[in-house]
Amino acid sequence: MTEPIAVTRTPRAATLRKQEAILAEAERQFARFGFEGVSLDSIATVLELSRQNLLYHWPSKEELYRAVLDSVMGEWMASMTAITEADEPHAAVQSYVDVKLRFSRERPSGNAVFTREIMAGAPRYQDVLKAQVMPLLHADVARFERWADEGLIRRVNFTHLMFLIWSSTQAYADLAPQFALYMGKPRLEAADFEAARELITGLIWRSLEV
Repeated sequence: MTEPIAVTRTPRAATLRKQEAILAEAERQFARFGFEGVSLDSIATVLELSRQNLLYHWPSKEELYRAVLDSVMGEWMASMTAITEADEPHAAVQSYVDVKLRFSRERPSGNAVFTREIMAGAPRYQDVLKAQVMPLLHADVARFERWADEGLIRRVNFTHLMFLIWSSTQAYADLAPQFALYMGKPRLEAADFEAARELITGLIWRSLEV
C-alpha cells in the first residue's frame, strides 16, 4: 500500500500578518518590561486576541521570547559579514560600524530585548549565542589577525577590539533616550548617528593604523 504523501502547507497571508503583529508587540513589551514582566495575556490584550488564539501560534511565553530573539539575531547576523568578506581593513571597519549603528537606530526594541538577555547572563539564549555568535566573532578576529600578519594594521587584542565596537555602537540603541535628553532633543536624529559613525570609525581606525 502506498504511503500517503505529507503536504506542507504555506501559511496564509493573514496568518503571517498575525504572527508578525504578535512578534512586534512581544518585542516591544519584552524590551520595556523584560521576560518576567510580560505575560501572554498582556500581549494578547493589546492585540485584541484571545489567549488561546495566541497560544495557537506560540505554545508558551518562552517560545515566543526565543522567536523574538531569533528574529533579532537573524537580522543582525545577516548584516554582520563586513569584516570576514572585506579585502582590506579600513573599509571593513567603516562598513561594520555603519551597519551596527544602523541596526541600533532602526530596531531599538530588538536591541533592548537582546541586551536584557545578555545582562541577565543569557539564561534562555546561551545555546544560540555559543552556536552562532562565537564562530562569527572568531572569524572576525582571525581576519584581523591575518591583516596584522600582512602588516596592514597594528596588532592589538582583536577580541577586545570587537567588544569595543559592539559596546560603542550598542550604546546608541540602549542609551538613545538618555543621549537625546542630554542633547536637548526628543530623540536622536540621523545626523547624530552619522556623527557617531564618523567618530567611532575614526577612533577605531587610529588604534589600528600602522
